[in-house]
Amino acid sequence: MAVLSHQGSGSLSPKRPQLTLGSKIRMINWGLVFLVALLTGVGVALLYSAAGGKWTPWAQPQLVRAIPGFVIMLAIALVDVRHLMRAAYIIYFAVFCLLIAVEIMGHIGMGAQRWIDLGFFQLQPSELMKPALVLALARYFHGVTLDQIGRPLLLIPGLLLVFAPVGLVLMQPNLGTSLLLILGSGAVFFAAGVRLWKFGLAIAGGVGALFIGWEFLHDYQKQRVYTFLDPESDPLGTGYNILQSKIALGSGGLFGKGFMMGSQSQLMFLPEKHTDFIFVVLAEEFGMVGALTILMLYLMLLIYGVVIALSCRSQFGRLVAVGMTTQFFLYVFVNVAMVMGLIPVVGIPLPLVSYGGSAMMTLLIGVGLLLSMSVHREIRIPKSGVADL
Repeated sequence: MAVLSHQGSGSLSPKRPQLTLGSKIRMINWGLVFLVALLTGVGVALLYSAAGGKWTPWAQPQLVRAIPGFVIMLAIALVDVRHLMRAAYIIYFAVFCLLIAVEIMGHIGMGAQRWIDLGFFQLQPSELMKPALVLALARYFHGVTLDQIGRPLLLIPGLLLVFAPVGLVLMQPNLGTSLLLILGSGAVFFAAGVRLWKFGLAIAGGVGALFIGWEFLHDYQKQRVYTFLDPESDPLGTGYNILQSKIALGSGGLFGKGFMMGSQSQLMFLPEKHTDFIFVVLAEEFGMVGALTILMLYLMLLIYGVVIALSCRSQFGRLVAVGMTTQFFLYVFVNVAMVMGLIPVVGIPLPLVSYGGSAMMTLLIGVGLLLSMSVHREIRIPKSGVADL
C-alpha cells in the first residue's frame, strides 16, 4: 500500500477534454451498481421473511429508503473528485457538529443517545462520520509526501481528525462504531505510507489502554465480554442472543430450510433478527450455500474497491477508495464474526442487508464515493491541490 502513496500524486498530465455529464454516466461502473442493488434486494427479501411474509414493519421502509439512497449514490458518482477534495474538511466539520448536537439534543433509544430525531427519519451522525473521516484523512495525506510522513509530528493532525469524533462516539456510548472508525482510519494511514513499526507501537499502546479502559466501560459492555467468553453461563439472559444465533446457524445445514421456513426466526426465538442477526436468518433459510453466496457477493464488492484504488491516478482518490473499501470489509467481518460468537456482540449491521436508514445511507454514500473515484480515476491532483485533466 505504501507504494500507492507516491505514484502520480504530484505530476501534471497533458490537457484532456473535460468530461461531460453523458460521458461520466457511461463511465460509471454499472457492474458495481448492479452488485449493490442485488445485495439491497437480498436484504429486502430477508426482512420480508423475518416479518413473517409481511412488507411491514421492515421490508417496505427499507425499500423506500433505498430509492433516494441510490439517487444520492449516483449523484455523488458524478461529482468531480477535485470538488470532493475541496469539500472534504467542510463535510467532516459538518458531521462533527452533528455529533456534538447528539450530545445536546440527541434521541435516546435502547439505553444509548445516538440519534437526532428529524421527524421523518432518525439520523445517526456516527454512521455519517465514517465516510466523512475517510474524506478528511485522504485530503490531509494527499498533501503529505513520503518523506514528510516519516515525521511523527506530521501524524498528529491526522490523529486528531480520528480521535476527536471517536471521543464523542464513545460518549453516546457506541463502542462498535468507535472501533470501526479507528480501524478504517488505520487503513488510510497505512496506504498513505505510515511505517509498520508505528502501527506496532499504536497496537501495544492500545493493548495497554484496554486494562485502563476496562474500568470505564459500562456494565452492559463488560457483560458482552463475559457473555462472549462463556455464553452458557446465562443461557436465558445475556447469553440468549448468541446461543439462539448458533442454534439457527447450525439448523440451516447445507441448503437451509427454505424461504420463510426458518424455525428460530419465524417462531421469534432469534432476537434482533432484522438488524444485527439478519445473516443468521439467511443461513437458517438458505444454509451454508446461501451464506457463502452472499459472502462471495461481498468479496466481489471488495475486489471492485481494490481495483478502483489501484486505478486512481491521484493520491486522494486512492486513499478514499482504500478507506471506503476497508469500511465495507469491517462491516461484513465484524457482523459475521459477531453472530458466529467469534467476537463479542457490538451491534454492527450487515451492510446493505440489515434494517437501518442511517447505515444504508452511509453505505450508499460510500459506494457513491467509490464510483466517483472510478469515473474520475484519470485525474491527477498535484500536492498543491490544483488538478489537471
